Amino acid sequence: MRSQQFSEGVFAFLLLGIVVFTGIVIALMFNLSRKENLKSGERWMLAAIILGIVVSVIIGALQMLGGYLF
Repeated sequence: MRSQQFSEGVFAFLLLGIVVFTGIVIALMFNLSRKENLKSGERWMLAAIILGIVVSVIIGALQMLGGYLF
């Protein structure tokens, strides 16, 4: 039973991370006060964040489908 509670805690932390990093991506992509394009490093950072969001959604879906949650 403790392992299920641990899995639920990890899943909640995963959802929190998804929300926070999605907010960062949206804030940077739709920053209207910016006059120039994104720099190369900023593009790489956004690509890494988006990749992390996709991977975390896949991990969360696999946890739910695998029966580790609920």
